[in-house]
Amino acid sequence: MLAAARVEQIMGMPIAVDLRDPLVDPGAVEDAFAWLRLVDATFSTYRDDSEISRLNRGELAETDAGADVQEVLLRCEQLREETGGYFDARAPIPGAVDPSGLVKGWSVDRAARILDAAGARNYYLNAGGDIRVRGCPEPGRPWRVGIQHPLVPGRLAAVVEANDLAIATSGEYERGKHIVNPRTGLPPDGVLSVTVVGPDLGTADAYATAAFAMGTAGPRWTARLRGYEALTILADETVLSTGAFPSVDADSDL
Repeated sequence: MLAAARVEQIMGMPIAVDLRDPLVDPGAVEDAFAWLRLVDATFSTYRDDSEISRLNRGELAETDAGADVQEVLLRCEQLREETGGYFDARAPIPGAVDPSGLVKGWSVDRAARILDAAGARNYYLNAGGDIRVRGCPEPGRPWRVGIQHPLVPGRLAAVVEANDLAIATSGEYERGKHIVNPRTGLPPDGVLSVTVVGPDLGTADAYATAAFAMGTAGPRWTARLRGYEALTILADETVLSTGAFPSVDADSDL
């Protein structure tokens, strides 16, 4: 049932699209990738000519930035308030911002809407482990997404089954200790990974980052979220999940 599959290296990570609608113009996939390349050019903190780099050098006022940049920065501030400061796009340098923690999921959500507008109803988007699925890979079967075990390469901690869902995971097993508790400035203790699922990938990604930064306090916080479910793996490999987290046996076939 495969209609179009493609992988590109964008934003420093592999981004994959698996489209299962044979009657949808494959050009929609190109449009989705063109959008993601534009996001990279606009938001990259590694490109001197990006709007974010220009903002951080004081060459561009936030009020003069493009609509997408203003939208993302506003949402970052909302998320900072929602998470009690545990998700924060403000960089250590005063006045600087780094919205990368939201941009990946936010841009994939927009890419999904590009596919939706083209009539796609069955697809899988994966941006460096943050995933958006819709429909099914084949009739009668949901998408099955494995959540990597944070300590054992090649082993799954859980499998998520879904027909319309965003899935985001934060942890240390791929990029090392890159997430810190903003109140201590140190990496959190007692937690290995947090996966958050829900309707919006940008929000799920920010919530996963915040819950991970909270350390062992994260599960109590995720239990209060509305519309989002979470699975947390503690340092002793205890697995905690909210009541409606959509997981199945991790040993079952993907």
